[in-house]
Amino acid sequence: MVGTRQFDEDVVLGKALDLFWRKGFAATSMIDLARATGVQRGSLYNAYGGKERLFLLAFESYAGRFLDGARRALAAPDPRKALAAFFAAAIANMTGGSPSRGCLTTRTATETSRVGAAVEARLRALLGDLESLVRAALSTDRARRALSTEPAAAADLVVTFTRGLAVMERVHGDRRRLQRSAARLVAVLFPAAPRR
Repeated sequence: MVGTRQFDEDVVLGKALDLFWRKGFAATSMIDLARATGVQRGSLYNAYGGKERLFLLAFESYAGRFLDGARRALAAPDPRKALAAFFAAAIANMTGGSPSRGCLTTRTATETSRVGAAVEARLRALLGDLESLVRAALSTDRARRALSTEPAAAADLVVTFTRGLAVMERVHGDRRRLQRSAARLVAVLFPAAPRR
């Protein structure tokens, strides 16, 4: 049938995501994507129009999973434990793979001069959504009583800090170092036991 895709789109997007994550957006070509996915380049162009659209669709799936993981981690009633769980999930995400792949969002963000406006906008949206999740988790009465700053300021700091963690992971490749740094930030944001 004309127009029917002859491939499993979820499989193709998963393989494309893995390639973008390993090589980066700019270094990944449509030829690379065809090889990685096992789908001819012409078929990829017909289905997606080009690399940017393929990246955005693959990234959408990644972003959904990442935000779901962050939401689950931040659901703990104790705000310290919630933030610690959030950092543990973020660190696991960026240190996964062998060798570790780093953070897809930060990796792509460092290439902003070589990606299109749509990719930049999607990165900003993901970080904005992440900041909103963190701010909501830190806006409970229990969290507000224990926080050393306002929830919005803490959320901004936490999301900015995760970008720094991603860079430190690339530089040092030391998961324990990232965990120690994250624990220090949790201690700074929550300096004393929360009042009941």
